[in-house]
Amino acid sequence: MTSVLYDVPGPKARRVSLIGSVVGTVLILGLLAWIVMTLAQQGIFEGRRWAIFTRGDVWMLLGNGIGATLSAAALAAVIAFPLGLMFCLLRISLVAWIRIPIRVVLEFLRGMPVVLMMLFVLLVFGTSSFVAVVTGLVLYNLAIFAEIIRAGIQSLPKGQREAGLTIGLTSFQSRMLIELPQAVRRMMPSLVAQLVVLLKDTSLGYIVAYGELLRAVQVMADFLGNAFLFPIFFVAAAIYIAINICVSRIAIWIERRGSKKAAGGVAPPALQTGLAMGAGNDPVAKDTLPGAK
Repeated sequence: MTSVLYDVPGPKARRVSLIGSVVGTVLILGLLAWIVMTLAQQGIFEGRRWAIFTRGDVWMLLGNGIGATLSAAALAAVIAFPLGLMFCLLRISLVAWIRIPIRVVLEFLRGMPVVLMMLFVLLVFGTSSFVAVVTGLVLYNLAIFAEIIRAGIQSLPKGQREAGLTIGLTSFQSRMLIELPQAVRRMMPSLVAQLVVLLKDTSLGYIVAYGELLRAVQVMADFLGNAFLFPIFFVAAAIYIAINICVSRIAIWIERRGSKKAAGGVAPPALQTGLAMGAGNDPVAKDTLPGAK
């Protein structure tokens, strides 16, 4: 199928593109080979440096760090997303004295460094490091979630909201039953990306002495010595990547399930309830609903 946005590349353009791809691949492989050879010359791949991962205490410390990281990230996400949803609804409120202050608050939270909020909670309120980490993550990410969802709602055609109001739904019911489900599904990639950022931001807990994965790695590096620094940080990076991939795959699975339900043509139970409520207020709509007669 011919694209209308750009011309189909000709033989010369395809040849140039192929040469560029081959040269780029060779350069990348050469860079990787140089890195591996440099590390090998420094003895990074010696067996004694990686033998530490046969010790149970090393994996116990790593496990404690992983547990602390996941617990802080999970609790922050569970709290931040509903709060972000609530702030989003207030942010797009038709009432100016609600919308404007919420906008100021969200802009303030988005502009504040996460680590500064963690330190503020820890030093001013005298909380534990866990509470400081979770609070800092919640305050920052609720603002990001609110803006992501708001962008999703504003990207919907205006006819979606008008249709909800036409069948008798209130403004709030139209937001909750029609617009929000579509906005969340549409912005799912951005929400997943922010969840990954939230997970990685738990490493800032190192500043407030929270025993997450990065701090556990640093403790091991200080105890075992610089000779084991690369293997320890390499394994920690692999753990972070594996966790983030799992989070992304779970979100993709949830998104596909939602897409299949939407493609099936069956309205969600909440929307069906809204339609029924609207039909109860509109005799014309009531007659058009299946099974009304």
